[in-house]
Amino acid sequence: MIIEIKVPSPGESITEVQIARWLKKEGDVVEKDDELCEIDSDKATLTVNAEEAGQLAILAKEGDTVKVGDIVCKIDTSVAATPKAAKVETAAPATTVKVVEATNTAPTSVAAATADSYAKGTPSPSAKKMMEENKIAANAISGTGKDGRITKSDVLDLMAKGFKPSIGEANSRTTDRQKMTSLRKKLAQRLVAVKNETAMLTTFNEVDMTAIMAIRAKYKDAFKEKYGVNVGFMSFFTKAVTEALQLFPAVNAMIDGDEIVYHKY
Repeated sequence: MIIEIKVPSPGESITEVQIARWLKKEGDVVEKDDELCEIDSDKATLTVNAEEAGQLAILAKEGDTVKVGDIVCKIDTSVAATPKAAKVETAAPATTVKVVEATNTAPTSVAAATADSYAKGTPSPSAKKMMEENKIAANAISGTGKDGRITKSDVLDLMAKGFKPSIGEANSRTTDRQKMTSLRKKLAQRLVAVKNETAMLTTFNEVDMTAIMAIRAKYKDAFKEKYGVNVGFMSFFTKAVTEALQLFPAVNAMIDGDEIVYHKY
């Protein structure tokens, strides 16, 4: 039997969605309720789940724009998943129990099973997106989530420690263009509309400048004597911005039509 999986309605007034990414591959045998793909709309990102178990046939590619109700994949229920081996419990001989107690090998076995978990080194969706934007490889992070999964906080902690992602070769002026998701595109349109149609407001954020003031006070006389000018604050601000761009290259991006242009310099 062939089950057709259609695009669900993300909400009222939404007629089109975009296939953000497939979580399963063509030909995979999936279980009922498995997450098959993520879809982006103007309002939210949702997942499409398998209605029955079977073999997956993908009809829409990543990045395709489809209408609500369109068929994006099919499931052949005649192809069943490989049954998991039944757990056979047998009584261990008394001598075996004594050996285990003496050598204390049970905790080691549990630790080994945890270390070999499928989740180890696998980033969560939010962590994966941040790692892709900042060019961070999964082997550069030690996951602290359940069973070793990489979380968003793990990525932020690594970047806070001074991780320097690759932003391109020296003297290169290369760029990388990525098509915006429906949600991001709608947000960009709304932000431009707000800027054009409403009164603008300036916000002020307080920053602890104690360390900067101390450095300035320590070197201002020598600096003035050597260069003939006072030590300003702009050089400190510029240094902070360049450090931030190393950690968050997306800040240096721009929107061009329906695409985001990432500058690799």
